[in-house]
Amino acid sequence: MPKHQLHPRNVHRDGYDFAKLVQACPALSAYVSPSPSGQLTIDFSDPKAVLLLNKSLLADAYGYQEWSIPEGSLCPPVPGRADYVHYLADLLGSGNGGQPPHGGGVQILDIGVGASGIYPILGRALYGWSFHGVDISPEALQALAAHLAANPHFKAGVSISLQQDPGQVLKGAITGKAVYDAVACNPPFYASAAAAAEENERKWRKLGKAAAGRNFAGQAGELWCEGGERGFITRYISESRELPTRCFWYTTLVSRSAHLPYFERLLNESGANAVHVQPMGQGQKVSHMLCWTYLSAPLQRDWARFRWQ
Repeated sequence: MPKHQLHPRNVHRDGYDFAKLVQACPALSAYVSPSPSGQLTIDFSDPKAVLLLNKSLLADAYGYQEWSIPEGSLCPPVPGRADYVHYLADLLGSGNGGQPPHGGGVQILDIGVGASGIYPILGRALYGWSFHGVDISPEALQALAAHLAANPHFKAGVSISLQQDPGQVLKGAITGKAVYDAVACNPPFYASAAAAAEENERKWRKLGKAAAGRNFAGQAGELWCEGGERGFITRYISESRELPTRCFWYTTLVSRSAHLPYFERLLNESGANAVHVQPMGQGQKVSHMLCWTYLSAPLQRDWARFRWQ
Protein backbone atom coordinates (compact mmCIF):
# COMPACT_ATOMS: atom_id res chain seq x y z
CA MET A 1 0.00 0.00 0.00
CA PRO A 2 1.86 3.13 -1.20
CA LYS A 3 2.53 5.60 1.62
CA HIS A 4 1.49 8.66 -0.33
CA GLN A 5 -2.02 7.32 -0.86
CA LEU A 6 -2.98 7.41 2.79
CA HIS A 7 -3.94 10.43 4.90
CA PRO A 8 -0.96 12.11 6.64
CA ARG A 9 -2.38 11.22 10.08
CA ASN A 10 -3.06 7.60 9.13
CA VAL A 11 -0.84 5.38 11.31
CA HIS A 12 -0.86 2.71 8.59
CA ARG A 13 1.11 4.83 6.10
CA ASP A 14 4.29 2.84 6.76
CA GLY A 15 2.73 -0.55 6.04
CA TYR A 16 2.37 -3.47 8.41
CA ASP A 17 4.72 -4.58 11.17
CA PHE A 18 3.67 -8.23 11.18
CA ALA A 19 5.88 -9.19 14.10
CA LYS A 20 4.08 -6.59 16.23
CA LEU A 21 0.66 -7.49 14.83
CA VAL A 22 1.14 -11.15 15.72
CA GLN A 23 1.73 -10.08 19.32
CA ALA A 24 -1.62 -8.27 19.24
CA CYS A 25 -3.38 -11.25 17.64
CA PRO A 26 -1.42 -14.52 17.99
CA ALA A 27 -3.81 -16.38 15.66
CA LEU A 28 -2.46 -14.27 12.79
CA SER A 29 0.92 -16.03 13.01
CA ALA A 30 -0.41 -19.09 11.16
CA TYR A 31 -1.02 -16.91 8.09
CA VAL A 32 2.18 -14.86 8.05
CA SER A 33 5.05 -15.96 5.81
CA PRO A 34 7.99 -14.39 3.94
CA SER A 35 7.31 -12.86 0.54
CA PRO A 36 9.68 -13.52 -2.40
CA SER A 37 11.57 -10.40 -1.29
CA GLY A 38 11.93 -11.78 2.22
CA GLN A 39 9.44 -9.42 3.92
CA LEU A 40 6.69 -10.84 6.11
CA THR A 41 3.22 -10.75 4.57
CA ILE A 42 -0.04 -12.66 4.27
CA ASP A 43 -2.05 -14.03 1.36
CA PHE A 44 -4.50 -11.18 0.80
CA SER A 45 -6.79 -13.49 -1.18
CA ASP A 46 -7.39 -15.58 1.96
CA PRO A 47 -10.50 -14.28 3.81
CA LYS A 48 -9.38 -15.71 7.15
CA ALA A 49 -5.97 -14.08 6.89
CA VAL A 50 -7.53 -10.73 5.98
CA LEU A 51 -9.97 -10.98 8.89
CA LEU A 52 -7.19 -11.67 11.39
CA LEU A 53 -5.03 -8.90 9.94
CA ASN A 54 -7.79 -6.35 10.52
CA LYS A 55 -8.50 -7.75 13.97
CA SER A 56 -4.82 -7.33 14.85
CA LEU A 57 -4.76 -3.77 13.48
CA LEU A 58 -7.74 -2.78 15.63
CA ALA A 59 -6.12 -4.26 18.73
CA ASP A 60 -2.62 -2.90 18.12
CA ALA A 61 -3.31 0.59 16.78
CA TYR A 62 -6.65 1.44 18.39
CA GLY A 63 -6.86 -0.65 21.55
CA TYR A 64 -10.02 -2.46 20.47
CA GLN A 65 -10.16 -6.01 21.80
CA GLU A 66 -12.29 -9.07 21.08
CA TRP A 67 -13.40 -7.78 17.68
CA SER A 68 -15.29 -10.40 15.70
CA ILE A 69 -17.89 -10.54 12.93
CA PRO A 70 -20.21 -13.36 11.82
CA GLU A 71 -18.90 -15.64 9.10
CA GLY A 72 -19.62 -14.17 5.68
CA SER A 73 -19.98 -10.60 6.95
CA LEU A 74 -18.18 -7.72 5.29
CA CYS A 75 -14.64 -7.35 6.65
CA PRO A 76 -13.67 -3.69 6.19
CA PRO A 77 -10.05 -2.76 5.43
CA VAL A 78 -8.97 -0.81 8.51
CA PRO A 79 -6.43 1.51 6.81
CA GLY A 80 -8.94 2.66 4.21
CA ARG A 81 -11.71 3.19 6.74
CA ALA A 82 -9.29 5.13 8.95
CA ASP A 83 -8.66 7.41 5.98
CA TYR A 84 -12.40 8.09 5.73
CA VAL A 85 -12.51 9.08 9.41
CA HIS A 86 -9.47 11.34 9.09
CA TYR A 87 -10.87 13.09 6.03
CA LEU A 88 -14.20 13.47 7.81
CA ALA A 89 -12.32 15.13 10.67
CA ASP A 90 -10.65 17.50 8.20
CA LEU A 91 -14.04 18.30 6.67
CA LEU A 92 -15.49 19.21 10.07
CA GLY A 93 -12.31 21.08 10.91
CA SER A 94 -12.71 23.28 7.83
CA GLY A 95 -15.55 25.01 9.66
CA ASN A 96 -13.64 25.06 12.93
CA GLY A 97 -10.59 27.18 12.15
CA GLY A 98 -8.86 24.24 10.49
CA GLN A 99 -8.90 22.19 13.71
CA PRO A 100 -10.69 18.81 13.67
CA PRO A 101 -13.17 18.78 16.57
CA HIS A 102 -12.64 16.19 19.30
CA GLY A 103 -14.84 14.80 22.03
CA GLY A 104 -18.18 13.20 22.62
CA GLY A 105 -20.06 16.38 21.72
CA VAL A 106 -19.41 15.59 18.05
CA GLN A 107 -22.31 13.41 16.93
CA ILE A 108 -21.92 11.12 13.90
CA LEU A 109 -24.62 8.98 12.28
CA ASP A 110 -23.35 5.79 10.62
CA ILE A 111 -25.72 4.46 7.95
CA GLY A 112 -25.12 0.71 7.55
CA VAL A 113 -22.92 0.37 10.60
CA GLY A 114 -22.66 -3.40 10.08
CA ALA A 115 -21.40 -6.10 12.40
CA SER A 116 -17.90 -4.62 12.29
CA GLY A 117 -18.84 -1.18 13.63
CA ILE A 118 -15.69 0.07 11.98
CA TYR A 119 -16.51 3.79 11.79
CA PRO A 120 -17.61 4.07 15.44
CA ILE A 121 -14.53 2.15 16.57
CA LEU A 122 -12.12 4.33 14.63
CA GLY A 123 -13.97 7.58 15.29
CA ARG A 124 -14.03 6.91 19.03
CA ALA A 125 -10.36 5.89 19.13
CA LEU A 126 -9.05 8.74 16.98
CA TYR A 127 -11.25 11.69 17.95
CA GLY A 128 -13.48 10.61 20.83
CA TRP A 129 -16.66 11.25 18.82
CA SER A 130 -20.09 9.84 19.67
CA PHE A 131 -21.87 7.62 17.15
CA HIS A 132 -25.32 6.31 16.39
CA GLY A 133 -25.18 3.31 14.07
CA VAL A 134 -28.15 2.13 12.02
CA ASP A 135 -28.47 -1.11 10.06
CA ILE A 136 -31.19 -3.18 8.38
CA SER A 137 -29.80 -6.45 9.82
CA PRO A 138 -30.73 -7.48 13.39
CA GLU A 139 -27.98 -10.11 13.24
CA ALA A 140 -25.35 -7.51 12.39
CA LEU A 141 -26.45 -5.27 15.25
CA GLN A 142 -26.43 -8.21 17.66
CA ALA A 143 -22.87 -9.07 16.68
CA LEU A 144 -21.80 -5.44 17.01
CA ALA A 145 -23.39 -5.16 20.45
CA ALA A 146 -21.49 -8.28 21.56
CA HIS A 147 -18.00 -6.97 20.84
CA LEU A 148 -18.86 -3.46 21.99
CA ALA A 149 -19.73 -5.00 25.36
CA ALA A 150 -16.14 -6.24 25.59
CA ASN A 151 -14.88 -2.67 25.05
CA PRO A 152 -16.68 -0.46 27.61
CA HIS A 153 -14.81 2.74 26.75
CA PHE A 154 -15.97 2.48 23.15
CA LYS A 155 -19.47 1.31 24.00
CA ALA A 156 -20.05 4.40 26.16
CA GLY A 157 -20.11 6.60 23.05
CA VAL A 158 -22.00 4.32 20.66
CA SER A 159 -25.72 3.65 20.29
CA ILE A 160 -27.32 1.45 17.65
CA SER A 161 -30.78 0.90 16.19
CA LEU A 162 -32.54 -1.14 13.52
CA GLN A 163 -33.65 0.50 10.28
CA GLN A 164 -37.15 -0.88 9.94
CA ASP A 165 -37.55 -0.04 6.24
CA PRO A 166 -34.71 -1.35 4.02
CA GLY A 167 -35.88 0.98 1.26
CA GLN A 168 -35.05 4.08 3.28
CA VAL A 169 -31.69 5.63 4.05
CA LEU A 170 -32.10 8.63 6.38
CA LYS A 171 -35.80 8.31 7.12
CA GLY A 172 -36.14 6.09 10.15
CA ALA A 173 -32.49 6.76 11.01
CA ILE A 174 -32.75 10.47 11.88
CA THR A 175 -35.63 10.52 14.32
CA GLY A 176 -37.14 12.82 16.93
CA LYS A 177 -35.09 15.98 17.39
CA ALA A 178 -31.74 14.33 16.68
CA VAL A 179 -29.15 16.50 14.95
CA TYR A 180 -25.84 15.21 13.63
CA ASP A 181 -22.55 16.83 12.75
CA ALA A 182 -21.98 14.33 9.97
CA VAL A 183 -23.34 11.19 8.39
CA ALA A 184 -20.89 8.44 7.39
CA CYS A 185 -21.91 5.76 4.91
CA ASN A 186 -20.36 2.85 3.05
CA PRO A 187 -23.16 1.98 0.59
CA PRO A 188 -23.85 -1.37 -1.05
CA PHE A 189 -22.01 -1.48 -4.36
CA TYR A 190 -23.80 -4.08 -6.49
CA ALA A 191 -27.37 -4.20 -7.77
CA SER A 192 -27.78 -7.94 -7.11
CA ALA A 193 -26.12 -11.03 -5.65
CA ALA A 194 -25.52 -12.24 -9.22
CA ALA A 195 -23.66 -9.04 -10.11
CA ALA A 196 -21.49 -9.38 -7.01
CA ALA A 197 -20.69 -13.02 -7.84
CA GLU A 198 -19.87 -12.17 -11.45
CA GLU A 199 -17.45 -9.42 -10.45
CA ASN A 200 -15.85 -11.73 -7.90
CA GLU A 201 -15.27 -14.41 -10.53
CA ARG A 202 -13.80 -11.84 -12.91
CA LYS A 203 -11.28 -10.74 -10.28
CA TRP A 204 -10.22 -14.33 -9.57
CA ARG A 205 -9.81 -15.02 -13.31
CA LYS A 206 -7.60 -11.95 -13.56
CA LEU A 207 -5.43 -13.43 -10.81
CA GLY A 208 -5.30 -16.73 -12.67
CA LYS A 209 -7.02 -18.59 -9.84
CA ALA A 210 -10.26 -20.49 -9.39
CA ALA A 211 -12.98 -18.49 -7.64
CA ALA A 212 -12.59 -18.97 -3.90
CA GLY A 213 -14.90 -16.43 -2.31
CA ARG A 214 -14.37 -12.75 -1.56
CA ASN A 215 -11.43 -11.88 0.63
CA PHE A 216 -13.54 -9.20 2.38
CA ALA A 217 -16.80 -11.24 2.24
CA GLY A 218 -20.14 -9.45 2.50
CA GLN A 219 -23.85 -10.22 2.41
CA ALA A 220 -27.08 -8.71 1.08
CA GLY A 221 -27.40 -5.13 2.31
CA GLU A 222 -23.62 -4.90 2.64
CA LEU A 223 -22.63 -5.62 -0.96
CA TRP A 224 -25.85 -5.33 -2.96
CA CYS A 225 -29.22 -3.60 -2.91
CA GLU A 226 -31.83 -2.47 -5.42
CA GLY A 227 -30.12 -0.13 -7.87
CA GLY A 228 -26.65 -0.80 -6.47
CA GLU A 229 -24.43 2.09 -5.46
CA ARG A 230 -26.02 4.53 -7.90
CA GLY A 231 -29.54 3.76 -6.71
CA PHE A 232 -28.66 3.83 -3.01
CA ILE A 233 -26.83 7.16 -3.11
CA THR A 234 -29.58 8.65 -5.29
CA ARG A 235 -32.09 7.78 -2.55
CA TYR A 236 -29.68 9.11 0.07
CA ILE A 237 -29.37 12.48 -1.70
CA SER A 238 -33.13 12.72 -2.18
CA GLU A 239 -33.82 12.09 1.50
CA SER A 240 -31.08 14.48 2.63
CA ARG A 241 -32.80 17.26 0.72
CA GLU A 242 -35.79 16.84 3.04
CA LEU A 243 -33.55 17.14 6.12
CA PRO A 244 -31.30 20.08 5.24
CA THR A 245 -30.69 21.32 8.80
CA ARG A 246 -30.56 18.00 10.67
CA CYS A 247 -26.96 17.39 9.66
CA PHE A 248 -23.97 19.62 8.91
CA TRP A 249 -22.21 17.32 6.43
CA TYR A 250 -23.69 14.36 4.63
CA THR A 251 -20.97 12.03 3.34
CA THR A 252 -20.65 8.69 1.59
CA LEU A 253 -18.01 6.47 0.08
CA VAL A 254 -18.27 6.21 -3.72
CA SER A 255 -16.49 3.21 -5.21
CA ARG A 256 -17.22 3.87 -8.88
CA SER A 257 -15.83 7.24 -9.97
CA ALA A 258 -17.97 7.19 -13.12
CA HIS A 259 -20.98 7.85 -10.87
CA LEU A 260 -19.57 11.09 -9.45
CA PRO A 261 -20.72 13.53 -12.20
CA TYR A 262 -24.27 12.18 -11.86
CA PHE A 263 -24.24 12.59 -8.07
CA GLU A 264 -22.78 16.08 -8.29
CA ARG A 265 -25.49 17.10 -10.74
CA LEU A 266 -28.17 15.72 -8.41
CA LEU A 267 -26.72 17.67 -5.51
CA ASN A 268 -26.62 20.91 -7.49
CA GLU A 269 -30.26 20.36 -8.45
CA SER A 270 -31.14 19.58 -4.81
CA GLY A 271 -29.84 22.96 -3.64
CA ALA A 272 -26.73 21.81 -1.80
CA ASN A 273 -24.74 24.84 -0.68
CA ALA A 274 -21.37 23.08 -0.95
CA VAL A 275 -20.20 19.81 -2.52
CA HIS A 276 -16.77 18.30 -1.95
CA VAL A 277 -15.18 15.20 -3.49
CA GLN A 278 -12.19 13.73 -1.66
CA PRO A 279 -10.07 11.06 -3.44
CA MET A 280 -8.84 8.30 -1.14
CA GLY A 281 -6.19 5.72 -2.02
CA GLN A 282 -6.84 2.25 -0.65
CA GLY A 283 -4.31 -0.30 -1.82
CA GLN A 284 -4.42 -0.47 -5.61
CA LYS A 285 -7.89 1.08 -5.70
CA VAL A 286 -8.85 4.76 -5.50
CA SER A 287 -12.26 5.51 -4.02
CA HIS A 288 -13.88 8.86 -3.36
CA MET A 289 -15.65 10.44 -0.44
CA LEU A 290 -18.62 12.53 -1.57
CA CYS A 291 -19.62 15.26 0.88
CA TRP A 292 -22.38 17.88 0.80
CA THR A 293 -24.11 20.39 3.05
CA TYR A 294 -27.23 22.50 2.69
CA LEU A 295 -26.09 25.04 5.29
CA SER A 296 -25.17 28.54 4.17
CA ALA A 297 -21.70 29.85 5.04
CA PRO A 298 -23.01 31.86 8.06
CA LEU A 299 -24.92 28.84 9.35
CA GLN A 300 -21.81 26.70 8.96
CA ARG A 301 -19.82 29.12 11.11
CA ASP A 302 -22.57 29.24 13.73
CA TRP A 303 -22.83 25.45 13.78
CA ALA A 304 -19.16 25.02 14.58
CA ARG A 305 -19.13 27.82 17.15
CA PHE A 306 -22.16 26.65 19.13
CA ARG A 307 -21.65 22.88 18.96
CA TRP A 308 -17.90 22.36 19.26
CA GLN A 309 -16.51 25.36 21.15
